[in-house]
Amino acid sequence: MSPTVRYPAGGPAAGGPAAGGAPEDARPGRRRIEAVRRATARRPGTVLLLAAAVMLLLVWIPACLRVGMVDLRVYRTAAPHLLSGDLYAFRLRLAGPDLFPLPFTYPPFAAVLFLPLSWVTWPLVSAVWTAASVLALCVLVHCCLRMADPAAPAARHRRRVLLWSAALLWTEPVAVTLALGQINLLLAACVAFAVERRSAAAAGLGTGLAAGVKLVPAVTGLYFLVHRRWSALWWSGAVFAATVAAGWWAAPRPAADFWLHAVGEAARVGPVGSVLNQSVRGALSRTLGHDVGWSAPWWACAVPAALLALAAVVRTARRADRLGALLAVQLLGLLISPISWCHHWIWSVAAVLWLTHTPHRTRFGTAALTAWGLALAGYLIHWLALAQADIWEFGRPWYLAALGWSYPVCAVLTLVALLLPGAGRSAPAGHPPVSRADHAPGALRTGETYPRA
Repeated sequence: MSPTVRYPAGGPAAGGPAAGGAPEDARPGRRRIEAVRRATARRPGTVLLLAAAVMLLLVWIPACLRVGMVDLRVYRTAAPHLLSGDLYAFRLRLAGPDLFPLPFTYPPFAAVLFLPLSWVTWPLVSAVWTAASVLALCVLVHCCLRMADPAAPAARHRRRVLLWSAALLWTEPVAVTLALGQINLLLAACVAFAVERRSAAAAGLGTGLAAGVKLVPAVTGLYFLVHRRWSALWWSGAVFAATVAAGWWAAPRPAADFWLHAVGEAARVGPVGSVLNQSVRGALSRTLGHDVGWSAPWWACAVPAALLALAAVVRTARRADRLGALLAVQLLGLLISPISWCHHWIWSVAAVLWLTHTPHRTRFGTAALTAWGLALAGYLIHWLALAQADIWEFGRPWYLAALGWSYPVCAVLTLVALLLPGAGRSAPAGHPPVSRADHAPGALRTGETYPRA
């Protein structure tokens, strides 16, 4: 809808050439904005292709000409060490003052999947990986919007997916994931696509494989639990166990190193006190000036955060807000994980989509959306990382320590918004939103509530 112009009393009732219209100096700018809006709405695919092409060039060319996509380099270089048995002794050493020797931090099953990367030339691997990650963002946005508004017409949904993907491509977690060659977008898309499946086996397969590659997605089992999708929960556990067995069979010694020793060593993954670590443990450690580990201060912050997230999961599941429930579960995992780098916060994409498409906006919802917008579009963590002298040091001025809580604060605001009554999407009378997952055996149907104790 075109913006209207208010006139003084006694003036024309509406703008337009015949009635005098808006002031001449304002009309050209308004016309240009409206023209851009209409062109964007008419050609959303072109907008996404242009954004993706620019991002691909910005990521891929530096990766080929100098050190870039360092995490993808770790995946590609470390995977062959699985066969020699020294996978978790491996370190990738790259030039640069802020680059410490990078270890392989995932389970052995992930190294099995990464082995083919070492058989292909680096320019091809980096280009295909980036393109696949952009496609994964589109899949993630598609699944989130379908869960948020299942009754949306196909044309409107497709336009939303393309435009949101083009915009979210430039948010900090997505851009950093692409710049580092991280696997976050692929795993998030796998989880979101899986939970939408009607088949319990398909849902369990996607989440189980994601957890087998990187342990944090295992928290998605809580989503199946609150929706009483027992078969999907069983399948995800069985598939995850199969990935552990496969890794142990392929490389017994590295598997023993990981599951018996390396899995609990957070400091091995990287500097816990770096501002890039946006978990509760990282933020609290920067505030107190030392690694809090699993001490009383951590429990004092983590337990209330976990209870808030669990309450949000149950509340959203009861009102059949599937995107809200999935979002609350993933935020729980990010908050209580020892290490949650800023690029791990891919689920902030789902937070922005849920907060934007919630029909009943609340003050907490508006505050959360504003906070996410400032943090994600302003690349706040990037600037804070430039301000810290040493990534290994915990102590810093109080104002930098306070800003270092940005993602956890955004997450808490989102969880409160999820808890508030009437925040979920309401279906029109007589037309409840129906999706494939709602028909899964044991799934919570629209309008269904849990029995009271």
